[in-house]
Amino acid sequence: MPSVMIRVKENGALLFYIAKKDQEDEIAEVETDTEESWGGEVVLTDGSRYYVDPISPRPSFPTTLRFKRV
Repeated sequence: MPSVMIRVKENGALLFYIAKKDQEDEIAEVETDTEESWGGEVVLTDGSRYYVDPISPRPSFPTTLRFKRV
């Protein structure tokens, strides 16, 4: 379960960064993305999929979360 830093880019997209792998990519899709809840399955623009238990309320970014690879 890698620790992942998520931050907002200048264009409003969320950036997904795993330091140990030096992997950085934009998030293409989030299963649940509302003000009340954020998380579930996350799909990156390269097709990689990760999972985080939904967080309530939606976290403020930047934040670091533990994800599982799907």
